[in-house]
Amino acid sequence: MKLIKGIALAIAIIGCINWGLIALLEFDLVAYLFGTMTVLSRIVYALVALSGLYLLTFFMKLSDE
Repeated sequence: MKLIKGIALAIAIIGCINWGLIALLEFDLVAYLFGTMTVLSRIVYALVALSGLYLLTFFMKLSDE
């Protein structure tokens, strides 16, 4: 389970870096590396979204404590 949490965190960090680049420099790293809305780039975006949702469960656990 620790491995899954680490992978989810790494993917979420990559997503955060990409959003920061978009906001600050108007540069989409995922689109640059994999193409604009190609199947591969959509997979990357979906993995970032799923990782974020998975990590959101940790906030729910904190509120229960």
